[in-house]
Amino acid sequence: MIFSLGYEWQPCRDGARLLKVYGDSPCPVLPASIEGLPVTQIGPYCFAEKRHQTGTLSLPDGMEADSLHCICGNFVEEVTLPDTVTVLDSAAFYNCRSLRRLELGPSCESIGSDVFINCRSLDCIALRCAPSEPSGLKKLIGSISADINAEFVADGQILARLFFPEYFEFLDENTPAHIFNHSIEGEGYRYRQCFDGARLNAAEYDRSFEQACVGETPEKLCRIAMERIRYPYALSPEARNTYLNYLRSHVLTALEPYINVRDLDGLRFACDLGILDDASRTAAAEICGQRGFGAGAALFLSRGKTARRAPKRYSFDDL
Repeated sequence: MIFSLGYEWQPCRDGARLLKVYGDSPCPVLPASIEGLPVTQIGPYCFAEKRHQTGTLSLPDGMEADSLHCICGNFVEEVTLPDTVTVLDSAAFYNCRSLRRLELGPSCESIGSDVFINCRSLDCIALRCAPSEPSGLKKLIGSISADINAEFVADGQILARLFFPEYFEFLDENTPAHIFNHSIEGEGYRYRQCFDGARLNAAEYDRSFEQACVGETPEKLCRIAMERIRYPYALSPEARNTYLNYLRSHVLTALEPYINVRDLDGLRFACDLGILDDASRTAAAEICGQRGFGAGAALFLSRGKTARRAPKRYSFDDL
């Protein structure tokens, strides 16, 4: 279903800056141009409920100014930006607590402060480009200290998906000297440095797993391992074996996210990896049964059946 959108905008140095978006969809797909100008900037507080400077109002036929519904705040769930966007201004998604996913092109070069503040449901940043291409991913995930998935997509297909765990920053004051010490906790910061300039360095990302095993939880380590194996962009055989060995020793933990959202494709993929034995299949089936996930229980039980022994064939010599 296609929704009509209205826009409040203003011209900027290299095109148009969006100030507000109007419509009935919580998942707007923004245009590449407005009145002949490329949309290059998402203005400050664009999707926040807060008002700001007034710009030019552009409405599609049939949309009346007095019936405008602002797409902002908790109403926003997913936003798709055009490839022309190069700037996300400060607090662009301020207090968008229901925002789950942001999709954009590779050209976003400038990220303001507090862009995703209080976006507590944000789960995925998706970029429409190959993982080998330069993109704004490092800056985007650098502005998010919480758990976040990053996807590279093309024509609706996921080329790579990587999980970046959360990290925390602290300022500790040395009271007598009034000196503040900056400290960082969590392996998520290390993972956010796995880039060569603006390009993802998949090998460095995989090398970080050994250190992450010291400080991260099994739940997050399983997410890292499963996503890398499921979407194995530039995954070396050695790194794959490292991930598989970890998953074998934490099978039920690895399956938990897929069971929670009833993702049968994810469970089939896990089964096909060969990381489950009969005991773990039975335990997984029991968990699914306890949660009313019959299809999941049936999947594990069917995969656990021992292949029938082929009937013995007799020759005349036997008789």
